[in-house]
Amino acid sequence: MALVRWNPWREIDTLQRQINSLFEDTRVPSGFLDRDFIKVPAAELQETDDAVLLLLELPGIDAKDLDIQVTEDAVHISAERKSETKTQENGNTKTEFYYGKFQRVIPLSARIQNTNVTADYKDGILHLTLPKTEQEKNKVVKVNL
Repeated sequence: MALVRWNPWREIDTLQRQINSLFEDTRVPSGFLDRDFIKVPAAELQETDDAVLLLLELPGIDAKDLDIQVTEDAVHISAERKSETKTQENGNTKTEFYYGKFQRVIPLSARIQNTNVTADYKDGILHLTLPKTEQEKNKVVKVNL
């Protein structure tokens, strides 16, 4: 019988790698009982004194297929990427592209003027400029010591 040395740190390292991979993935379940996953677009938020800037990565989606709705405290984006695969008579087609619908709601940290939002969509990147309300621009918080 051979003796095997047990290293508890190896198990902790394995667990840490598994947890990190969960947080790195941008897939979310599409339903409670559905085992399929849908891909959500990567987003980048930047806040300035006057506005909130939102960038979304939406490759392969036409601007006419985007549905963008902006409220005072959130941005709702939905779209559908349609499949255009053509199969040959005797061949099989394997694809790793994602086709289907997605919806994403991005909460905002400041109230915005949703009537003055500007949008630009170029090369699969959506740029939204969301101007802040006057109350948010002039908001000063006093800290007492």
